[in-house]
Amino acid sequence: MNIQPIVEGHGDVVAFPVLLRRLLAEAGRSTIGVGRPIRRRRHELVREFDVQKAVRLALSKQNCRAILILFDGDTDCPAELGPAVRAWATASAGGIPCEVILAHREYEAWFLATIESIRGRRGILSDAESHPSPEEPLGAKEQLEARMQAGRSYIETTDQPALSALFSMSDAYRRSRSFRKLTRSIGALLSNLQQDVGAWPPPAWISQD
Repeated sequence: MNIQPIVEGHGDVVAFPVLLRRLLAEAGRSTIGVGRPIRRRRHELVREFDVQKAVRLALSKQNCRAILILFDGDTDCPAELGPAVRAWATASAGGIPCEVILAHREYEAWFLATIESIRGRRGILSDAESHPSPEEPLGAKEQLEARMQAGRSYIETTDQPALSALFSMSDAYRRSRSFRKLTRSIGALLSNLQQDVGAWPPPAWISQD
């Protein structure tokens, strides 16, 4: 039984499965697999025809039992675009559950929200502080680089998966609306797959609000 991701960036192809496996482990469902993500350009993920084409490809993957689409929100409103993309995906999914996440504004905003948890790792400064509004600025990658050692550049294909394995998911849940949406979407997919995960999101994440 696999969750099949569809993603936007080259870094997401490697990083998103790392994060999904962490969330599944937190839910006590490590036995659920994560398929190798299907990558599509962003303009393809905001067009009905291309979304449905990607979903049909996802359905052809071995053991696909759920589909999770992730891409950067950029300047779009997640509350408007996300449901539209989900409706397109669901229409072609043949009853397979689908969820859509727009990382607002970029995936790296989740790192900006939790920078204290990754200090001293992957070039992050030992005194780096989280952005007070991590989902507001455009250019989250540049914001992240500003919190790295002099001369150190953020490399999406290597730093993104490494930091995905390290950052505090509980901090991200408290500080990032789009990460809360991702967490809830994982719960919805597991529920549709008849997986009893008990209290979700983890009560410890919520009690710290």
